Amino acid sequence: MMKTTIAMIRKELIDAARDKRSVMAGLYYAIGAPLMMCAMFMLLIGQITSPEALNITITHDERAPDLVKYLASNEISQGDEADRKAIELVISEDYAVNMAKGMPAELTLIADNSNEKLQSSIRRLEKNLQRYSAEMGSLRLIARGIDPKVVQPLKVSLQDQATSDSKGGMILGVAIFMMVYAVFISGMNLAIDTSAGERERNSLALLLSHPVSSRDIVLAKIAAVTIFAMIGLVLTLVISKIAYGFVPWQELGFSVNINGDFIALMLAIGLPIALMAAALQLFVSFMAKSFKEAQSYLTIVLIVPMMLSMAASYNIAPETLQWLPISGQMQALIAYIKGQAFPSLQLAISSVTTLAIALALTMGMERSLKSEKIVFGL
Repeated sequence: MMKTTIAMIRKELIDAARDKRSVMAGLYYAIGAPLMMCAMFMLLIGQITSPEALNITITHDERAPDLVKYLASNEISQGDEADRKAIELVISEDYAVNMAKGMPAELTLIADNSNEKLQSSIRRLEKNLQRYSAEMGSLRLIARGIDPKVVQPLKVSLQDQATSDSKGGMILGVAIFMMVYAVFISGMNLAIDTSAGERERNSLALLLSHPVSSRDIVLAKIAAVTIFAMIGLVLTLVISKIAYGFVPWQELGFSVNINGDFIALMLAIGLPIALMAAALQLFVSFMAKSFKEAQSYLTIVLIVPMMLSMAASYNIAPETLQWLPISGQMQALIAYIKGQAFPSLQLAISSVTTLAIALALTMGMERSLKSEKIVFGL
């Protein structure tokens, strides 16, 4: 039986290797996703550490020269008219009089807050105006002989115990989501081709006519898809390790390290997920009546693992999800890279659950291949 299964796996891998476009289509994500993530992180770090000049319209700027100078010192000015954003700051006519009397001086900020492209600029302008207002308030108190500390009854000091690695873990949590998702994407095309595709080519019925059990066929297909899924994960890890080294994490005060221990743990945790992903994709593809229908179904099915991954990555998952497949493994990985207590029991239960689902889907496929409706797509 073992020889038969190995021979079937070789057959599936050879068939998959012949279709180079399908193979590369499945691995494009594993190669491109880490590179796109690095490019995005580099762009974000550049914007955070060196924010670009914000050009807005300041109406009646001559009424508040000190305010205009303060905003200009923070890279907020009128600049060239062609570069101005659709944000207008109107200074009231009685601004100078009210400032001199120690009364609130009115400013009007005109902008479309529903415009996503303007939201960050609006918040940046509001923060600078609030800081200027706080400084002016302190100066007014000092002018009246009052210590500004009187209006600050509480002084809160934050002692951040986070290490550079744990801070980097917050960013790497998003990267882990991309790595886990690579397991599902890398083997998807092969899963569709070796199930719905073989049925459309009438090779599935021919394969079942040979003296090979349906169990051997199912196990061989799952093994082949799993191998491609793990290849995709390995590629993602290797490219991430290389590419993330070029991102200037130190400018944000932390580091992101993808070391050998993390890679080994990721591969060990990724194997059960790859087995479940292969079984799930094959099961859904066999249930579909055509190649295109299988693609449509899998696109919808992949939303579930994506949601579980995102729930774990952004820490929005309730405690019950920590024992489920994918979310449980991801939370264990995030805890590891942050240097927190490693949830061994949680990881063990979620991994066993993952393998149990894979086994149930495997048995379901073995039974389904004995049905003419599934074999001939009736």
